[in-house]
Amino acid sequence: MTIKNSIMDLIYCDEWLLVVNKPAGLLSVPGRGEDKQDCLSSRLQHEFPDALVVHRLDMATSGLLIFARGAAMQSRLSGMFRERLVSKRYVAVVAGVLEEDDGQIDLPIGADWPNRPRQKIDATQGKHSLTLYRVLTRNAETTRLELEPVTGRTHQLRVHMTAIGHPILGDALYGNQASAPRLLLHAQSLGFPHPVSNMPLRLECPAPF
Repeated sequence: MTIKNSIMDLIYCDEWLLVVNKPAGLLSVPGRGEDKQDCLSSRLQHEFPDALVVHRLDMATSGLLIFARGAAMQSRLSGMFRERLVSKRYVAVVAGVLEEDDGQIDLPIGADWPNRPRQKIDATQGKHSLTLYRVLTRNAETTRLELEPVTGRTHQLRVHMTAIGHPILGDALYGNQASAPRLLLHAQSLGFPHPVSNMPLRLECPAPF
């Protein structure tokens, strides 16, 4: 059953899983400290007490998030992410004009410990990280892209785009926060086999920018 709820922005709901459109500026899960307890998971649990997080989006990123209903389904869906059975596509607007219509960024990412939570390209200790990109539109100063993270490293898309000289607009950590009113990164589509029926699911939520 696919539904659209104006309060929660619930995109999909059945007895096994939920898919929600997270707004930019809201945490996926609680953080450390009293001021970081408001988050999408806690809001969702007011209506669906069995909702458990499966993956996360950065606070500044908007878009689609999957929640499992119950611990057994959380384990099953988490396994699907580990096995790369879930395809994720994002829309981003980046600084500068990319010349190639499509390509890939294959650069290892590791923690930038002195500057946490920043990550960095690390050829010696970084983990394999792969991003595919496709140009959607260009103008004189920016490029609109579809990004597909093949791997799922922390801040992967933001680090990779900065590494090739095209930071995502509005990125306070890796680019110029003043370049846009928000981070212009949105998780627009998810595709995966339903964990119970095995029927293919493709969920879309257009970028609000």
